[in-house]
Amino acid sequence: MTDLARGILSAARTKGVMITTAESCTGGMVSAALTDTAGSSAVFERGFVTYTNAAKMQMLGVRKASLDAYGAVSEQVAREMALGAIAHADAQIAVSITGIAGPGGSDHKPEGRVCFGIAAPEHCQTETVEFGALGRALVRQAACDHALGLLLSTIDATPITGVAQKS
Repeated sequence: MTDLARGILSAARTKGVMITTAESCTGGMVSAALTDTAGSSAVFERGFVTYTNAAKMQMLGVRKASLDAYGAVSEQVAREMALGAIAHADAQIAVSITGIAGPGGSDHKPEGRVCFGIAAPEHCQTETVEFGALGRALVRQAACDHALGLLLSTIDATPITGVAQKS
């Protein structure tokens, strides 16, 4: 487990918040990083791995119209994934990841482009990061690390709620 993941779990315990994830190109890496230690269930509620468009729609409520208009690798879909994870989990904070890990991509959506969503009470933001054509493994690891960083900064900015009580 990374120091970053440990910091997230500690901060979430302190703030009393539960976390959920909605992952596509990382295939559960963020969830795995968070659950790599005993006791993580006190703050990690569940992770959604929604690799296909159908899974994004069925599990998270991503709208077909958004997928058709923007594509799976878009901030709009990342936003809907994060909000859908909150709606379908007993958690207050969600991070979502959708991107092109490679190999391949296109001129319009190159390898290494990853869109993130982060949702918290009364807050949802998105961003796109261009990691570049680093190769599949490195893009996925960079996306996981970036998502963990987003989680930590969001938890740090969240008021103490005292909600998390699982063990």
